[in-house]
Amino acid sequence: MGDIAKIILNGNEYEFPVLTGTEQEKAIDMRTLRLKTGYIAFDPGYANVGSCQSAITFIDGDKGILRYRGIPIEQLAEHASFVEVAYLLIYGELPNEKELNKWSAEFTEHSMIHEDMKNFFDGYPAGGHPMGILSAMVCSLSAYYPELERVELTSMDFRRISVELISKVRTIAAFSYKKKIGEPFVYPRSDLKYIPNFLNMMFSSPNRVYEVQDCVANALRTLFVLHADHEQNCGTSSVRMVGSSLANLYASVSAGICALWGPLHGGANQRVTEMLQSIQQSGGDVAHFITQVKDRKNNTKLMGFGHRVYKNYDPRAKIIKQRTDVLLNKLGIHDPLLEIALKLEEAALKDSFFVERKLYPNVDFYSGIIYRAIGIPVDMAPVMFAMARMAGWIAHWKEMRDEADLRISRPRQVYVGHQQRDFIPMEKRG
Repeated sequence: MGDIAKIILNGNEYEFPVLTGTEQEKAIDMRTLRLKTGYIAFDPGYANVGSCQSAITFIDGDKGILRYRGIPIEQLAEHASFVEVAYLLIYGELPNEKELNKWSAEFTEHSMIHEDMKNFFDGYPAGGHPMGILSAMVCSLSAYYPELERVELTSMDFRRISVELISKVRTIAAFSYKKKIGEPFVYPRSDLKYIPNFLNMMFSSPNRVYEVQDCVANALRTLFVLHADHEQNCGTSSVRMVGSSLANLYASVSAGICALWGPLHGGANQRVTEMLQSIQQSGGDVAHFITQVKDRKNNTKLMGFGHRVYKNYDPRAKIIKQRTDVLLNKLGIHDPLLEIALKLEEAALKDSFFVERKLYPNVDFYSGIIYRAIGIPVDMAPVMFAMARMAGWIAHWKEMRDEADLRISRPRQVYVGHQQRDFIPMEKRG
């Protein structure tokens, strides 16, 4: 018999089993709490609640560890393509050469969106945020695939709609950018791989052919690998919650995009860039900015530092910092925002105010500088995040749908409103 947790309520003792993960994570199984006791667990933000058992991603925030399917993120960032990582997350193992070639070929085959969908872009204003467009367009994709409405998808159905989503999302993202800047759409090419194809659609035009540099493609590959999954965050939990109603994959992922849009989630890298630009415009005084952050009466925030999970240096931030330096050197770019970022990090890591609070750079702190160097505008940064996260969202949606005892998500609440009271007719209201 395994470990047992005991709760005493009103003199009565109740027992609940303890679950142990493969990395010795412990959880009290509270699924029968309300049934046994009439009580519910209260935990705003779900910081202490495990919503599922998952075999996809492992994080140890205290030690700064991140692994996909058991493989350290450092190894994947160094050696794997994004297409390989997508396969790993969704199917549980790295593909062999034959599997990878077939997988890659399917992305090329399904990169085009339906011509009718081009008309959707005409309905959006030029200033519309690309995340709003991305979410709407992804949800609209479900109208073109009636098989999505079947509760039981065959393995071939699932593979096709997964490939369609990961492949087409880059086309939608590039088209939304072209819509905003008023340039004609550039169609995907069959001779280019996943990331170079996206860069070509973004930056080529009738007057110029964008030459994809290896250092640019590799930097973007690294970011995509690092962003591909991150356990039960707000966006992933949204995908799982919506998917638990048996909503189709595209509808579920559309919800994840909306969650990721928020400035406390995927929109954080946009806010980091805006913060660095603000410091630069104010004269670049990092010491003064740090003082403002530490002043509790001031509303100034150090964006890109701290994380709900990591109480150590985010392993992804270490990798991105190194890739940023390599990319800018190879492109011959001197970006003053990088200098400000480095000074901010140095100052914060020496200051007890931040050290005692375990505030370290997270994945958003340096990623925006890479996007700037590539030429990707600030408001497209969350879109890049969403494109990469498609792989993880699909993996989690599949894992959830494969559960034998799938239940629709239905959190409880502690009601704090009025008790029963009578309706007051209009003439008697004060």
